[in-house]
Amino acid sequence: MRKIKKQKIYLLALLLPFILFVIGFEIGPLAAMIKNSFYADDGIQVTINQYLTIFKSDFYMKAIQNSLVISLISAVISVITAVIAAYSITKFSQKIQNRLLMITNMTSNFEGIPLSFSYIILLGNNGLFTLLFAKMGLDVFADFNLYSWTGLILVYIYFQIPLAVMLIYPSYQGIKKQWKEASSLLGGSKFSFWHRIGIPVLLPSIVGTFSILFANAMGAYATAYALVGSNYNLLSLQIASLVASDVALKPQLGSAMGVLLAVTMIGALWFNEQMMRRIRRDLR
Repeated sequence: MRKIKKQKIYLLALLLPFILFVIGFEIGPLAAMIKNSFYADDGIQVTINQYLTIFKSDFYMKAIQNSLVISLISAVISVITAVIAAYSITKFSQKIQNRLLMITNMTSNFEGIPLSFSYIILLGNNGLFTLLFAKMGLDVFADFNLYSWTGLILVYIYFQIPLAVMLIYPSYQGIKKQWKEASSLLGGSKFSFWHRIGIPVLLPSIVGTFSILFANAMGAYATAYALVGSNYNLLSLQIASLVASDVALKPQLGSAMGVLLAVTMIGALWFNEQMMRRIRRDLR
């Protein structure tokens, strides 16, 4: 018994740095944000006026709506593209698959300010490809504006697809070759196999990936800020402007918007859990 107790104490001691990290950098800031959201602008009076200000303001509600729309569009397009891309990767040899996954993993970490500047250099008003095609007399990017909603969604999709591929690819390993052979012997076509067997097996992974991508896009800040600055009304940009702005510094209001952002992400995770319970039999 003493030996078991010593082992438990030793394991708890090993977990202590991680516990302190979670408390100091996750639970602590979250608790402070929730607390500050219930204070007035003076930081003394307790009130819910910060939330009332958000819900009564068309400007802030539009920011929430814009973030929801861009997150939904980028997540849907990224998931569809990733399902096709991950399936294509499985058709190569194992050696090539490993190399493609290595490149995908590297690409999934290429986001934020470096990604935005790369797009500006390539597809901006004076970007490499923009000037190159214009000099060749091709109006490929004549009507394309990188600093518009279309350009912003394009950049979001770019950093979402590699992450989606990394999350969906392992699910294809769960589809047995014998299942395809059995379906073929029973007279099933490729369409019927994927409709009745393949897609249902992949569906939990697809739904989970969609939820992660949606939350990832909702919280994205550096990419949008570096590309469009404060020209577009997004929730993450409004939170940053309220917390770190030199003009209108309102940390309490920014904390309230941060709480709403966290609630939105929790809602996405709840939706994922509910869908999982409907799809997976072992969770029913």
